[in-house]
Amino acid sequence: MSEAPERRTRGRTSRSRLQALDAYLVHAERPLLERQDGPWDEAAFLDVGFGEHPWTTLESAEAFRALNPRLRVIGVEADPARAAAAAPHAAAHTHFRHGGFGWAREAGQPVRLVRAMNILRQYRPEEAAAAHAELGQALLPGGLLVEGSTDGPGGITVAYLLRREEGGLHREALLFHTDFHQGFAPLLFRDWLPVDWRRRLTRGSALQDFFAAWTAAWTEARAHGASAPAAGFLQGARRLARTCPGVSPEPWLWERGYLRWQPPGGVPRPG
Repeated sequence: MSEAPERRTRGRTSRSRLQALDAYLVHAERPLLERQDGPWDEAAFLDVGFGEHPWTTLESAEAFRALNPRLRVIGVEADPARAAAAAPHAAAHTHFRHGGFGWAREAGQPVRLVRAMNILRQYRPEEAAAAHAELGQALLPGGLLVEGSTDGPGGITVAYLLRREEGGLHREALLFHTDFHQGFAPLLFRDWLPVDWRRRLTRGSALQDFFAAWTAAWTEARAHGASAPAAGFLQGARRLARTCPGVSPEPWLWERGYLRWQPPGGVPRPG
């Protein structure tokens, strides 16, 4: 397996930028976060590339420890100065380390959840698969890698959900979230797609077809009176779930601006 080169990132992650993602994980991945049997007792949540300040790592630690008070949380940064600056925020079960995508494997640290947000935006599309593989190497079977992008305030999010299965990572789903601060239309998510799909929404591609179906469902919802952004999102998602395989039908998600697309066989690769 070829390794994707790691790059220094501009990361200036602000407070609350990833709280919507935290809320989703607390809701949807509760068994993963709570599990403590066998090697899971030492399995960490790994926040890779936490940025100039460790705010998002600390916010996630607080959210996840509501489910698992002893959860080990480790923030990893490739920039040694940022890792050192975060060190005073360490606590009994919270640590900050200097390292890259392979830190957990190199340290022998078992991992249940890896988050790598706003990291691969500077990468080439063809490097994404190798980066995912390296990020997910220390995951226990059933563990999850979350990789994607948000806008600056964290009001628009698109993330891969990649599950560790026998034989490697399974491209389980794409998660979309908006807080409607820019109104809403499905193509608002286009600029925040994972790097291997960005600028690859070509005619006939699986993701282009998905967005076309979503846009049609949203347009129909608006035509039937759901003109407010949140109402259009919810009613459009409800219509989309009836016709598009893999769209989660869970109202909890739609009512909070989330849509999860988990197509049969996993999220297709571009091309």
